[in-house]
Amino acid sequence: MNTISKWRCSWSLMATIASIVLLVSVVHLFLFPVLPSLDSFSVRPVQNSCVPINESVDGRTGHVRGNSQPVLDLEHRFPADLHRAVVYRNAPWKAEIGQWLSGCDAVAKEVSVVETISGSSCKNDCSGQGVCNYELGQCRCFHGFSGEGCSERLNLECNYPKLPELPYGRWVVSICSAHCDPLRAMCFCGEGTKYPNRPTAEACGFQLSLPSEPGAPKLAEWAKPDLDIFTTNKSKLGWCNVDPAEGYANKVKFKEECDCKYDCLSGQFCEVPVQCSCINQCSGHGHCRGGFCQCANGWYGTDCSIPSITSSVREWPWWLRPAQLDVPDNAHLTGKLVDLNAVVKKKRPLIYVYDLPPKFNSLLLEGRHFKFECVNRLYSDNNATMWTDQLYGAQMALYESILASPYRTLNGEEADFFFAPVLDSCIITRADDAPHLSMEHHMGLRSSLTLEFYRKAYDHIVEHYPYWNRSSGRDHIWSFSWDEGACYAPKEIWNSMMLVHWGNTNSKHKHSTTAYWADNWDKISSDRRGKHPCFDPDKDLVLPAWKRPDVNALSTKLWARPLEKRKTLFYFNGNLGPAYLNGRPEASYSMGIRQKLAEEFGSTPDKDGNLGKQHAENVIVSPLRSESYHEDLASSVFCGVMPGDGWSGRMEDSILQGCIPVVIQVGSSAYPENVNNMFDLAYKQRATWLFMAQDGIYLPYENVLNYESFAVRILEDEIPNLIKILQGFNETEIENKLTSVQKIWQRFLYRDSMLLEAERQKTAFGYVEDWAVEFLRLSEDDVFATFIQVLHYKLHNDPWRGQLGSQKKDFGLPQECLTRTS
Repeated sequence: MNTISKWRCSWSLMATIASIVLLVSVVHLFLFPVLPSLDSFSVRPVQNSCVPINESVDGRTGHVRGNSQPVLDLEHRFPADLHRAVVYRNAPWKAEIGQWLSGCDAVAKEVSVVETISGSSCKNDCSGQGVCNYELGQCRCFHGFSGEGCSERLNLECNYPKLPELPYGRWVVSICSAHCDPLRAMCFCGEGTKYPNRPTAEACGFQLSLPSEPGAPKLAEWAKPDLDIFTTNKSKLGWCNVDPAEGYANKVKFKEECDCKYDCLSGQFCEVPVQCSCINQCSGHGHCRGGFCQCANGWYGTDCSIPSITSSVREWPWWLRPAQLDVPDNAHLTGKLVDLNAVVKKKRPLIYVYDLPPKFNSLLLEGRHFKFECVNRLYSDNNATMWTDQLYGAQMALYESILASPYRTLNGEEADFFFAPVLDSCIITRADDAPHLSMEHHMGLRSSLTLEFYRKAYDHIVEHYPYWNRSSGRDHIWSFSWDEGACYAPKEIWNSMMLVHWGNTNSKHKHSTTAYWADNWDKISSDRRGKHPCFDPDKDLVLPAWKRPDVNALSTKLWARPLEKRKTLFYFNGNLGPAYLNGRPEASYSMGIRQKLAEEFGSTPDKDGNLGKQHAENVIVSPLRSESYHEDLASSVFCGVMPGDGWSGRMEDSILQGCIPVVIQVGSSAYPENVNNMFDLAYKQRATWLFMAQDGIYLPYENVLNYESFAVRILEDEIPNLIKILQGFNETEIENKLTSVQKIWQRFLYRDSMLLEAERQKTAFGYVEDWAVEFLRLSEDDVFATFIQVLHYKLHNDPWRGQLGSQKKDFGLPQECLTRTS
C-alpha cells in the first residue's frame, strides 16, 4: 500500500495547496481503481519478448509475475544454425551477440528506483505563454514568445528585407504578400478579406508564369503579388473571399497552389479545424497547438507526460506508478514546493529523456510551414489518423515510444542511458522556412545549420545537468534521421551512441555521398565537426526508416506469401537518374548504382526509348511508380536495395512484403571475373559477405542481425551478372531466406508508436480503426523492442562501463549472462 510520511507545519500557501491535492490523490488511489482497464482493448503490450515462454507478463508493466528465477540452458535455448546465427523467438541473431539480445534481459530482476516528482516553480507561471519545467524551474515558451517568464513577444518576419527589384525580399518559404503572423512567421489573407485566417502560403500569394517546357513546374514571380486571390469582385471571387458552401456547390475553380499547407486545418478551403500533430498528442494532459503541447496545470515535458507534485497521482503514467510515496520531513524548510519521491520497480535498461528547450523539438513542429514534414501522422476532417509517407517520421515514432516506455526514468543518477531529443528531420526540412531560421552563416548548407543545433543542445546539457561528464557522453543517445546520418554530428558528441538510417563507416567514402548540395558536409570545418566517420558499428545503430501502415498488405499477409506465388525473379521500382523522364539530374545520384542497374535490366524505355541490355520478362527495373507497389513486391522473389541520397527505404519495402533483399553497393569483387559455373557464383556470393560490403556501409541492424540468413549482397561491378547470381540459388536456399525474412519482418515496423496512437484514438472515440485492428494481431518484436534489446546488450558489454567505479550498478543478471559467448 502507498504510504506518506508525516510532515511538519507550516508551509507556504502554495505548498499547502499542493499537499492537499497530493493527499486527495493518494486517498483516491486507495479507494478507487487506478484507471479503467485496457485489457479489453489490449493495445500496446510492453514488447519484451525476451520473457521466458513459461512465465506470464503483466501487460501494463512488462514485469514477470512470480519470484522464481529460471535456470538458463543457453546451448539448448539458442542453437546455432548453418549461418552462425542463433534463433530465439524467430530472430536470426549474430552468434556472438545472440544470447545477449535474445535471453539475458528476460531474467533480469526488477530494481527499486526512486523517481523524484519535482515542484520547482517558474517566473510568473510563464505568463500563460509557455510550459514550466518543474525540474529546472525554467519556462518552455510557445512560438513567438521568449524571456525568463515568456513575457517577451517576438516579431518574426515572413519576408527578408526589401530590395528595389524584390519588394517582398528574396525568396524564402514564408514569403508573404498578404498578412504575416509575426508569432509564427506564417502568411494569411488578413484584414479586408472575408476569410482573414485562410492561409496564403508561399506561391499562393504570387503570380505564376507558365512552364518553359511540357511537364515542368510553374514559376512563381516573387516580385508580383497575385491580386486575384484577394479580390472582392463578385464576378471573380478570389481565394480569400470564396465561401466554402458556395465553393463546393458551384465548383469554383481556385488556385491549386492555395491549399491547406499549415497543420490544424483541413477541407478544400481550409475551413475545417482539425487536431494538430504533437508528440504523443500531449499524453492526454494538454492541448496540441500546431505541434507544441500546451500542458495542463501540473504537467510538463514535450508530450506533457511528466507530472509535478500538483498533479493527480491517479493520472500518472504507467512507467511512474509507485509502490511507495514519500514526502521529506524537512519539507517546511524548503523555499519552494516540496519534491516528492516515488519508489518504482523497474527493469533495466533505464532511459532518462532530457526535456530540452523547445527550439530543439516542439518549436520546430509548431512553426512548420508544410504540415506533412517530419511527422508520421496527420488528422482528417473527422480527426481520424492519417499516416504519412515521410521516411523521416521514424524519428518521431521512436521518440514517442521512449517517452511512453516502462524503461523511462526521471532519475538521472539511476539511468543507464540518456536520450537527447533533437529533431533534425524538422531542422533540415525547415531550413528555408523563414528568416529567423537563417542559414546566413552556414554557406547555404542545411547540414551545417543542423550541426549547430546539436552542438547547442550539447551545451545546454552540459550547463544544466551533471550526467554528461560521468562517461564523456558514452551513455548518451542522439538520433540523426537524415540521408547521411550522423556525418555532420559535432565533434563534442561523437562519443555517444548515434541512431541513424545510414551506416557509412567512411572506410571507402571519406566524403559526402549525397547528390544534393545543401546536405553536403564536406565543407564543414574539422573545428566544428572533427574527423569522425558517419557511423561506428561498435557503438551506433542503423534503424529502419518509417513506412506508412498498409492495412491491405497486413490483412492479406503479403509478407507471408509463399515462393510459388512469387513469379517475378527481381524487382526494383524507383528513381533511376537522368536517363529517364523526371529522373534525378545528378550523375552522382545513388553513387551511379541505380543507373547501372537500369542500363542492364531497365524494363521501361528511357528518354531515348531504350530498354536495358539484358531486359527480361521476369526482371522489373522501372522508374514508374506502380499503383500496386506492395503487391508487386510481394509477387517477387528478390527485391533491389540501393542507395539514394545516402540511405533509401527500399530495405524496409522488401522486408515488410516478405521479399528477399538484394543489396547492391559500391565496390569491386576480390574474386576472379571469369565465372564458369553456378557453384562459383554461389561461392562468390557467400564470400562477399565475409568481406562485408567494400563501401563499408551498414544496413539496418547489420551489426546485430545476420544478414546472410535472409538477404543477398552483390557488389557494383557484379551488376551485369545479377540474373546469373540469383538463378544460382536453389529452391531450398531461397525458401530458407524467405522463411528468415518472415521471422524478422516486424523488427522493421514501428508498431509500438502505432499502438500508442491506437490507444489514444480508442480513448477519444471509443473504437479501433482498421489499421489498429491489424496491428493488434501482430505480436513479435518491433523496432522499439529491438532497440531496447540492443541497449541491454550495450549495458553489459561496453568496456567503459567497467571504469565507472562507484557508478557501477547491480544489473540483476545471473552469472551466465555476465560472460560474452560466441
